[in-house]
Amino acid sequence: MELPVTYRRRTVTTDDVAFLRQLIADNPEASRRSLSFMVCEAWDWKQDNGSPRDAVCRGLLLLLHRAGLIELPAPKWRSSRPAQRHRKPEPIELDRSPIVCDLAALGPLTIASVRRTDDEAVVDGLIEEHHYLGYTRPVGAHLKYLVRAGDGRPVACLIWSSAPRHLAPRDRYIGWSAEARKKNIRHVVYNGRYLILPWVEVKHLASHLLGRMARMLPSEWQEAYGHPVYFAETFVDMAIHRGTCYLAANWVPMGQTAGLGPRNTTKKPDRSKKEVLGLSLHRRFRQLLKEES
Repeated sequence: MELPVTYRRRTVTTDDVAFLRQLIADNPEASRRSLSFMVCEAWDWKQDNGSPRDAVCRGLLLLLHRAGLIELPAPKWRSSRPAQRHRKPEPIELDRSPIVCDLAALGPLTIASVRRTDDEAVVDGLIEEHHYLGYTRPVGAHLKYLVRAGDGRPVACLIWSSAPRHLAPRDRYIGWSAEARKKNIRHVVYNGRYLILPWVEVKHLASHLLGRMARMLPSEWQEAYGHPVYFAETFVDMAIHRGTCYLAANWVPMGQTAGLGPRNTTKKPDRSKKEVLGLSLHRRFRQLLKEES
């Protein structure tokens, strides 16, 4: 590996590698995680919410270690059951009797962020069991929501996460440069899962919840990650769904995906093309997202 090298928007020079070597030598008893926190503090490498970028830093240290540029200490802990870390969510036991009524009859709806709470398992389990795509652990920043009716019964689940970096229909719609996208992609949020529970038949519920989420997300994301979001996006497989609730909630069609999977090397579609829908979360979203400085 030749230096300098850029990793997750940080450029590492020969001086940085020399610093890391000295840091490791000065702290022979430190674990890899401890070293990561030391590096984050020394480089002032923080997330937008002020937390150290520990996971990213460990990835960088491991990259340099494997390239022979530094020598990390041996790992001090290994899971004896690594498969357990990615186990599928368990089914959730709850009242599944039909809910068939109008929106007002549901009572006051509660939309609660459940990440790192006991209800997170409820969202994961319900999506795994009832969403046609199942549950996949989100990558990067994400928030999960459980919606309950006035009587406390769950009626819907939503997962929002970091947006993909490259998405041609979205990029054309916003009109930003590559530099602006690199800087501002964190201000775009992706709705990866949306589930109205199959025994819930309430007209206008789906679009109503999307409208409420659009008003909540900027401040909720700000509180969780230290910055707001200005634009939301999602994919709709038109062979399965029509995206009616999104359109009713003022989401805008921006074009179709190319139908290329992440490991596609032929440039020929190997999966269904999906409609890309977007929603402004700020009246000046284009101006804000196109800023480069």
